[in-house]
Amino acid sequence: MPLEVACLSFRQPYAGLVLNGVKRVETRWRPLLAGLRNCTLAVHVAQVEWEGAEWREILQHRFRMEPLQVEQLLESGERFGRGVVAGLVDVGETWQCPEDIPGEEIKDLEEAACLTGLNQKFLTRLSNPRWLTEPLYMRGRKDVWTVSIPERLLPSHQH
Repeated sequence: MPLEVACLSFRQPYAGLVLNGVKRVETRWRPLLAGLRNCTLAVHVAQVEWEGAEWREILQHRFRMEPLQVEQLLESGERFGRGVVAGLVDVGETWQCPEDIPGEEIKDLEEAACLTGLNQKFLTRLSNPRWLTEPLYMRGRKDVWTVSIPERLLPSHQH
């Protein structure tokens, strides 16, 4: 039986960073994922690339990754190409990042999000990322939509 699951399109490199377990917090300007707490979310890889480079700074300076490690991580994230549902992730709590968050706490959140400037954004914890066995080709959409993933594409430890 196929898995009917909510899906969200992520731009690269964020889709790959989510599925490789590096990005553990998703950020949006509205609480898009709040209703999906304790649910599984399909990760769609958008055709369009993310415009900023904050993620590279965070990977190199906070995670202390060498440029080669960063490139390997990016390549891994592109393994299925773009315009595909590439994997699944579990959705945790969503909350709004306060303006007055202590420095150490904001650093931890920025690392988990691979992004800076989180104040007032809605943050959602992501966990248990897993790649599909092969890509499911489909066009992305705006916001969250539902996809049907054939059982044969599900990672083996998934029920």
